[in-house]
Amino acid sequence: MIFWRVKSLDAILATAEKKSLHRSLGVWQLTLLGIGAIIGTGIFVLAAEAAQKAGPGMMLSFVIASFVCTVAALCYSELSSMVPVSGSAYTYSYAVLGEFVAWLVGWALMLEYSVAASAVAVGWSGYFVGLLDHSLGIKLPFGLVNGPFAGGIINLPAVFICLLVIALLVIGTRESARFNAVLVAIKIAALTLFIALTLPIVNLDNFQPFLPLGEAGVIAAASSIFFAYVGFDAVSTAAEETRDPQRNVPIGLISSLAIFTIFYLLISMGAIGAIGAQPVMDATGQGLTPGSLALAEQCQSLAAVGQQPLVCSREALALVLREIGWEKIGNLLGLTAFLALPSVILMMLFGQTRIFFVMSRDGLLPEVLSRIHPRFKTPHIVTYVTGLGVTLAAAFLPVGKLADISNSGTLFAFMVVACAVMILRVRDKQRARPFRAPIIWLVGPLAVVGCITLFLFLPADAKLVFPIWSGIGLMFYFLYGYRKSHVALGIDTPGGGEDVISPIRPLVDDRDDGAISRKD
Repeated sequence: MIFWRVKSLDAILATAEKKSLHRSLGVWQLTLLGIGAIIGTGIFVLAAEAAQKAGPGMMLSFVIASFVCTVAALCYSELSSMVPVSGSAYTYSYAVLGEFVAWLVGWALMLEYSVAASAVAVGWSGYFVGLLDHSLGIKLPFGLVNGPFAGGIINLPAVFICLLVIALLVIGTRESARFNAVLVAIKIAALTLFIALTLPIVNLDNFQPFLPLGEAGVIAAASSIFFAYVGFDAVSTAAEETRDPQRNVPIGLISSLAIFTIFYLLISMGAIGAIGAQPVMDATGQGLTPGSLALAEQCQSLAAVGQQPLVCSREALALVLREIGWEKIGNLLGLTAFLALPSVILMMLFGQTRIFFVMSRDGLLPEVLSRIHPRFKTPHIVTYVTGLGVTLAAAFLPVGKLADISNSGTLFAFMVVACAVMILRVRDKQRARPFRAPIIWLVGPLAVVGCITLFLFLPADAKLVFPIWSGIGLMFYFLYGYRKSHVALGIDTPGGGEDVISPIRPLVDDRDDGAISRKD
């Protein structure tokens, strides 16, 4: 049965050992990797999206999203400590649930990383446009900085940053781990300053009504704001490049998640308390849909009379600081987002290349997709293919819709990981577990229920995209992967054609204890 082509954990570990990526990442670098991936469009932009769905109740949305991520992270930690190889949820699924489910998970992860990169690009565009306006007095044409859903034609700044990142990925970038640490420190410092300036002036009246759109709005906002946490799972994709992964990967996963759960709650409290976060309503008193043309038109009308609610801003945090009298610091925060968000795009596409690498290593994707450029030593073909889709999505879709679409793939992958942990607890009781998720028969079901609940509260179009995307993936699987699978052909080693695929450059060169970082 195709549903039960299982590649055993021992076979996965043996294959990775014979054809592995270089192990050079430590726990500090992993934590920075997770934080660097998490700090992005989710918090810099999506606070406005969450406010439009839940109002001040978006604070509860952060709590709900954080809880689901926490229980999922515990499941990830157990599996990554058992199977410290590249591929993340895809690899874990292959070992437990078989090839068919593994393919669906890998295909879903492609959706997560590629669409997430598009969302970050759109978020970067908002801060770029705001920075030009407030710092240099340059106003770009509305139609050229917004896609059709926002009342424009095309988002050219988002297209530009996507093409720039793709070029860097193909050429090959070298950046030091110290520089990455500095960049993360700048982002943390900027957000800490935001908290310090907003919390002292919190007006409790701005929290009323706390739930203008009810409990359903809170859960719907949690489904969107879940994107603010997407990226912590990228830590597990680097397990094959980590020293002592059984210890360091769980620490990296949980610590990066814990740090920013606290940050997100404080940031949302500061934003709401400083200027308010009530949603924009239609004539009937119903909240307008984020990313809709109706909301865009209403926001333009409010801007014409000198009003700019938080929910209308494409640079929400910078807007808050400007509104409370910190114009220059607001511009500085915008500059921070401008400089930092491209690195998140790089991280998302980096995760994408790791998934492609492992799926190609298993024969489920054509080896040509992971061929290495003869000069630059980067996976240029897959970068071009992925980059085209990322650029088109960023050009025409608003950030909220992109985030919701990305969340649909992420939630499916998280649910499968939780199921895999529970199945392995029954099927393979004796296998060493350097990290054991606590109370797994509570944590696992909570992760599954949480992921399903958030998925059900996604907008209808986001929920529709996932089955369509999965259907396209299944067509490709039965036309190619089913016949070329190394498990089906009895290929358990890097032989039999795998040698065409050279290992992708490691994240870090350990010549100076990880001082040189490389993102493909």
